[in-house]
Amino acid sequence: MTVTILHNPDCGTSRNTLAMIRGAGIDPEIILYLETPPDRARLVDLINRAGLSVREAIRIKDTPYFALGLDNPALSDAELIEAMLADPILINRPLVETPHGVRLCRPSEVVLDILPEALGIPFTKEDGEVVIDAAGRRI
Repeated sequence: MTVTILHNPDCGTSRNTLAMIRGAGIDPEIILYLETPPDRARLVDLINRAGLSVREAIRIKDTPYFALGLDNPALSDAELIEAMLADPILINRPLVETPHGVRLCRPSEVVLDILPEALGIPFTKEDGEVVIDAAGRRI
């Protein structure tokens, strides 16, 4: 099975998502999107397949979102995509693609919607929050 994650190792949500993927016995393709951002076509495809609007795919926290004036409602999707490509920190993460679909995995357990192979495998987040209990039940 091919699984791809647009990953930021400095992000706990991204680390937890990656750990769930690996916990399912899957060695995903890890794209460090801050170093190797997707091209325009790939980014638009991921956003569309995840069922997101372009605005929902933009990260606001700890980014230059406001400094760049990206909160201006008059900006088009194309302009927002251009900003995301110019400064990949604006791409919300982690975006995960599996044969079952694409999701923005915030919170990290959203990955279970497109990774049924991970269901039933106990998982606890870095902060101690149980996602799947010892009996294999999603909490």
